[in-house]
Amino acid sequence: MAVKRALDDCFALDAKGQIALDDALALLRARIVPVAGVVDARLDAAAGGILAEDVVSPDDLPRFDNAAVDGYAFAGAALAAGGETRLRLRPGRAAAGHPFADEVPEGSCVRTLTGAPMPNGTDTVVMQEEAGLEGDAVTVPAGFRAGSNRRMRGEDIRAGQALFAAGLRLAPHHLGVLAGLGGDRVRLRAPLRVALCSSGDELREPGANLPPGGVYDANRHILKGLLRHLPVTVTDLGILPDERGKVEAVLKDAAAAHDLVLASGGASRGDEDHVVRAVEKLGRLHFWRIAMKPGRPLAFGELGGAVFVGLPGNPVATTVCFLRLARPVLLRLAGSAWTEPKALPVPAAFTMKKRPGRTELLRGRLVPGTNGYAVLRIRREGSGILTSLTDADGLIEIGAGVEEVKEGDPVPYFSFAELGAL
Repeated sequence: MAVKRALDDCFALDAKGQIALDDALALLRARIVPVAGVVDARLDAAAGGILAEDVVSPDDLPRFDNAAVDGYAFAGAALAAGGETRLRLRPGRAAAGHPFADEVPEGSCVRTLTGAPMPNGTDTVVMQEEAGLEGDAVTVPAGFRAGSNRRMRGEDIRAGQALFAAGLRLAPHHLGVLAGLGGDRVRLRAPLRVALCSSGDELREPGANLPPGGVYDANRHILKGLLRHLPVTVTDLGILPDERGKVEAVLKDAAAAHDLVLASGGASRGDEDHVVRAVEKLGRLHFWRIAMKPGRPLAFGELGGAVFVGLPGNPVATTVCFLRLARPVLLRLAGSAWTEPKALPVPAAFTMKKRPGRTELLRGRLVPGTNGYAVLRIRREGSGILTSLTDADGLIEIGAGVEEVKEGDPVPYFSFAELGAL
């Protein structure tokens, strides 16, 4: 097991009252540091991984001048000034992986296919659809420019060029660049070790019999789905009972073996909310109320060497708080650069009034608007109404200083894809 590193006194600010969403994000952005170790990974297993070190190109890409089209390669100096150009077609051809071995004299050309190294003596390719062919003569139309249809060596990447910075989460197109440069292994951050639990005597696993007053635990299944495509390994601790001693024992053991403990429920101050009390006893609780709706009872803290994130118990609030706050924290701990979703300004297809001082995250759905798309507010939006999420395709963020939204006003809209929910 890798030795844990300090979290750079990651929060250091204890807030007894509410903290604004923007302030919470700024604090987390400033103080959270990576804790995941480093591994050497095969390139074909690196998708979604986080770079542990900068990548510098060892070579040019392309490595040689090559043809961008199927056609005929020739020296551009042979082009006639005022009309079409006639070239003598040489025998043979250049193809990808099969260079043309001979020199092509000026005034001659050779059949050349896409991706082939430019034959010696040539710098221009006329596309076969633009050229005329009669016997061993190729005609190039008037006005054709020298240098056309040639990909230059290094036009994409130069040897020694800084390509990707440590902290980048690798997408398939990044892997394509690395593969094109010949690398078969890459240094990544090890998967972040996450312990996941729910809290509450009322909860039961789906499929079990429900006692009076019981509910099925949706939160862990939501969170496991949201974690599935992140660079993490998840230990499912199940449902914690409303027993202080049991909660403390489970959290203490989880913190010793994981980088992050993620809990839903028990983050408020009710009689049976033992989770935050356990964190206060075993570690440090830095803030536990955020001025946002849904999601006010949201806790961040430390348990030994692990970070603790306590999400609200209502499933919509759990989902929203994970996407907006916990996911960026998790990715940063895993070694990523700080990652916040990008909002697009979209005209509102609704009106509303709200009290200032609190950020509201509304469920929304894109609908046709006057000039493109507008975003419609999902009206059934209680924290326990899960279908408000299934009816939506993103979140609308109404800032703390906003008191009224009129139809047509631009509002920040986060698609679920941008939030990492898809």
